[in-house]
Amino acid sequence: MALVPALASDGPLIAEVDMGADPSAPTVRATVVQASTVFYDTPATLDKAERLLAEAASYGSQLVVFPEAFVGGYPRGTNFGATIGNRTPKGKEEFRKYHAAAIDVPGPEVDRLAAMAGKYKVYLVMGVIERDGYTLYCTVLFFDSQGHFLGKHRKVMPTALERIIWGFGDGSTVPVFDTPVGKIGAVICWENRMPLLRTAMYAKGIEIYCAPTADARDVWQASMTHIALEGGCFVLSANQFCRRKDYPPPPEYVFQGTEENLTPDSVVCAGGSVIISPSGTVLAGPNYEGEALISADLDLREIALAKFDFDVVGHYSRSELFNLTVMDEPTCPVTFTSTSGSIKGSERSFSNSLLKTNKAQIKNSCVGDARTSL
Repeated sequence: MALVPALASDGPLIAEVDMGADPSAPTVRATVVQASTVFYDTPATLDKAERLLAEAASYGSQLVVFPEAFVGGYPRGTNFGATIGNRTPKGKEEFRKYHAAAIDVPGPEVDRLAAMAGKYKVYLVMGVIERDGYTLYCTVLFFDSQGHFLGKHRKVMPTALERIIWGFGDGSTVPVFDTPVGKIGAVICWENRMPLLRTAMYAKGIEIYCAPTADARDVWQASMTHIALEGGCFVLSANQFCRRKDYPPPPEYVFQGTEENLTPDSVVCAGGSVIISPSGTVLAGPNYEGEALISADLDLREIALAKFDFDVVGHYSRSELFNLTVMDEPTCPVTFTSTSGSIKGSERSFSNSLLKTNKAQIKNSCVGDARTSL
């Protein structure tokens, strides 16, 4: 593996590129981005994303995966002033600012990300905080190399205190996209510990399993290796590398319970981004040193080799004993029977004509832009 120096931007940045692949093999050069959000500043975060994307493309990357909540930010350390039975005014103001930093899907920020993917001719997998009215979702967006928005995945189960700020995704946004560089999907952070969700992804034929995360612990590597072996797929896990100074200073932003022990240079998320083959071999990473572009050549022939040993939804399944049913229709809290009663929002509006159509069409009208990911 060769170390390629990166262009100077916001501090040291290292790109690891595995150059050992057979050039005649069906390979895909993939990069996972390990970098921090510019917290509360979405335009600056998008500028940073473009710099990183341009650099990855300059190394020949065809697929680039960003961390969980890269656009919008992962609110590490804060509790938004919430305790059982009470929310403080300061915590509510924190949520207002966090809500303002989120993005609409579709929206101008999505258009800009699509343009980036097209400009640099890469498939782009981007972690964002999605704003749907006044509810936020931890979401992954997918773009093709021609600059088209393919669809999204909303995190179906936020972890612990994440549940007070993020809504719950449903089965309508659990996509796997069949692309020229492989079948691509994403599962976010501790969703990866949900066996049934993983099984649904395997059943959709996932080949390049993207795992944006906020978990920098050593044990995360064990989960990623297990998924690669279990699914017979490449696993690309991207995490942020953040120091205390990457977040607003106190008292505007406080790391609850640890603030007094932190300096501006204290590492609050150590990364650990990694690329793993279907055989469980670590191809690149994990990196705990700083912001980095971590890249490897994926030999897609390895998938068949792994599936020969173990195909969890194929020859190694026992469907007469165990089977899974996935509820992949969108869940709508309110349905109106006339256009006069409809509410605004791409995921909430119905028309008289749609109500006369079949169930599948109504399903698509409810999910709106997410229907492309079914």
